[in-house]
Amino acid sequence: MVQTDANETGQLSSVRRAFNILELIDENDGIGASELAEKEDIPKSTAYIYLKTLSKTGFVTNDEGTYRLSLRFLEFGGRIRQKQNLFQIAKEEVEALSERTGEVASLGVEENGQRVLLYKSEGADAIYDKIPTGERTNLHWTALGKAILAFLPPERVDSIIEKHGLPKLTEKTITTRSELLEELEIIRNQNHSIEDEERRTGMRSIGAPIRSEDGSILGSISLTGPKSKFDDDLIKSVLVDELQNSVNVIEIKHQHY
Repeated sequence: MVQTDANETGQLSSVRRAFNILELIDENDGIGASELAEKEDIPKSTAYIYLKTLSKTGFVTNDEGTYRLSLRFLEFGGRIRQKQNLFQIAKEEVEALSERTGEVASLGVEENGQRVLLYKSEGADAIYDKIPTGERTNLHWTALGKAILAFLPPERVDSIIEKHGLPKLTEKTITTRSELLEELEIIRNQNHSIEDEERRTGMRSIGAPIRSEDGSILGSISLTGPKSKFDDDLIKSVLVDELQNSVNVIEIKHQHY
């Protein structure tokens, strides 16, 4: 009988550890065998074997004993994104939105109960945003995420809250189920979401859902900027209309894609 390292949950502990190591490499911007052994509480020889194996696959590089993630992840991520219909349909309109407004325009989708930043475009007046494409966050932190949550089935919303909780990032982050459900009802009624320093102090964002012909949620787009600039007057008089115009274009394209 072939022996494996599968545990009682049906998972291979060696595979899980390999992914944990990849996350550690990313978090530490590189790691050596000794540091990895200490963080994972494993023998240095075992840590070295993991790092050497990952290096052989091409997903990790070895710079004189410091191991870092390689650009192969970018290759895989790029391929996955290119296969996303919504990305193909919305990319040009997101760019046009950022050009018209001069701000950061973003495209997001939901995956495994989290918001994934699929694409972003920075306008001429935008504040430089270091957030990388592909970033994952809790849905309730962002305008993109809340615009999506508002149009998911109630049972799906409940399952996401149960799985990920409602962790706090700033003093303005929504942290209770009742408060979130009330916010989602407002979003459904006005067809756009507001992120008011709930993730980053000093920043506001406005998001709008992208839906298919049957009303199901496909993703969302948003505009982001400093709170001093993104006041209520600008949002109501300019940004809401700009977002909705872009959503209309994307949804029409989706119908004929």
